[in-house]
Formats: sequence, C-alpha cells, structure tokens
Amino acid sequence: MRRRSVLQAAGLAVPLTVLNGLDESLALLPSPTSTPTTASLMVQFRRARALFDVGDHEQLMLALPNLLATGHARVEDGETGDYVRLAACYDLATEALAKIGRYSAAKITADRSTIFSDLSGSPLAAAASARAFSIVLRHEGRGSTAQRVTLHAAGKVEATGLSTRAQAATFAQMLCTVAYTAAQAGDRDRALEMIGAAERAAKILPDRSDRWQTFSVTPASVALYKVGVLWGLGDAGAAVHAGKDLHPAQFPTAERRGRLHTDMARAWWQRGKVEETAAALLAAHREAPAEVRDRPSMRVIVAELTERHPRAASVRQLGAVVRARTA
Repeated sequence: MRRRSVLQAAGLAVPLTVLNGLDESLALLPSPTSTPTTASLMVQFRRARALFDVGDHEQLMLALPNLLATGHARVEDGETGDYVRLAACYDLATEALAKIGRYSAAKITADRSTIFSDLSGSPLAAAASARAFSIVLRHEGRGSTAQRVTLHAAGKVEATGLSTRAQAATFAQMLCTVAYTAAQAGDRDRALEMIGAAERAAKILPDRSDRWQTFSVTPASVALYKVGVLWGLGDAGAAVHAGKDLHPAQFPTAERRGRLHTDMARAWWQRGKVEETAAALLAAHREAPAEVRDRPSMRVIVAELTERHPRAASVRQLGAVVRARTA
C-alpha cells in the first residue's frame, strides 16, 4: 500500500488534463497563436528546451501544441531548414513524453520527426530522429530494432566525414545511444564495444559544448552514459567506479545534473546500498526535482526504498521531499 501511494502521489506532477490536451493537439493540430516566422519558432523552441532542461514538464506540455503548430505552418513552403526545425521540435516532444512515461504519444511524435527529418535530407536531423525513435522502441522492448535504427543513422553521419564539431558530436551521441540500448537488451559485447568507440570519438570534443547544439556531447557526458551502460549490464560496482570522478559542474543543465545523480542512484540501488541510493536521489531532487518525481523508473526506486527501508533517515527525508512536491 505504501508503494502504491507514493507512486500515485508522484504521478500527479503533470495533470491529466494537460496531458490529454497535448494528446488532442497531436490528433488535431491547432492553428498557431501568432504569425509563424522562423524567428518566432526558434524563440518558442528555445523556451521549450529551457523548460525541459529545468524539468518543468507541465509548462513544457502546455507549450508543445503551439510550438508544433508553428513548426507545421513553417514547412508549407518545403524549405530544408524548416523540415529540420520541425523534426527537432518533435524530437524534444518525444524525449519529454518518454521521460514522463507517455509512450503512446511519444511514438506518434517520434514517427513524425522521422518523416520530417527524412524530407530535410539532413543526416544530422535523421540521427536526432533515430535517437528519439530508439528511446520509444527500447521502452517497447524492441531493443534489437532500436539498435538497427540507430546504427543505420550513425553510418550516415559517419559518411559525412565528421569534419565539423556538430557531426563529430552527433556521431559520438549515436554510439552512446547504441551502447545504452544494447546494454538494456543484455547485449554485453556490443554495449561495451560501442561505449568504447564513443569514448574514443569524444576525445576530440571540448569539455564544454554549445547549449543550443543538437547534441551537447562532451567526454563527461560519454562517461555518464558509461555509468548507464554498466548498470544496464548488471555491473553495479563498475558503474559506481565509472561515475566516481563525475561532478555536477561538468553538466550545463539541471536535467543533466539530475541525471548524473539518478544514474548513480540506480547503480547504488543495484548494489543494495540504501543510504547511498537515497543520498543520490536527494541530490538529484535538489538539482532537478522532476528527475525523481516524474520519471517512472525513479518513482519505482523511491517506492521500493520507502517500502523496504522506512526507518532509514535518508529514506524518510526522500519520501518527505517527494510528497511535499506532489501534494
């Protein structure tokens, strides 16, 4: 009963009326609320990206219908850049919807992103769409398909020659995505091969990346993926070791800093370390409450901690902050 109550409380972070409104807009796209210029689209996109970065999922879900409507209005002339931008809007929607567990809607947005990135002819846009699609496929239990989709897109990026920073960062990101997907599917050899290749690819990338670049890949972000790959393979001790030198200052957004702590929490929980798990989740909550409150996988860990270790001081504190944010 305690686990169910925690999950139900945490699941109220984004009201059902807001989620239903977004579902409705995907079925019947509204008209844009202002003149659909490229400038206005980019202002909306950057605001939506900022909402994602700080974990304000409710406001993001409210903003997405008009963002997508504006993007659709822009592609009426069939310009390549307009297709790229609309695909990016759908990628953002897919990532946000998948994060909060709305997989059926995420599948719709992922499919539309794939269509528009294909129309653009851009291998980088196609790679971003493939990554978003792979997230949905992975959650559907279709890990092998997710790997093929991502590897196909990675091959097209590699064929560009990787002569620009954006191309190199996108290629490294795709390798990370394949590695993580393979780990979730239990494909140990491919997971380790791909994360090793991603580490090598990231060596030429700067420690800091442009926030508005499609993929802000750095050596630290690849190291964080390695943590996820290793706990995905069941190597909790190796995952903890891989993340021991990572620190929040290496990650530019609250969402990524929160993700650092939640991935470490998963590794600690896999090792059966209660205090360390709760401490990592509390650190994630301080950085980005939504990373703990809105993600189904994190809500499960919070519920399990609360159910199995109700007397641990850090667990009581964690339960209190989660309930306080969702009351």
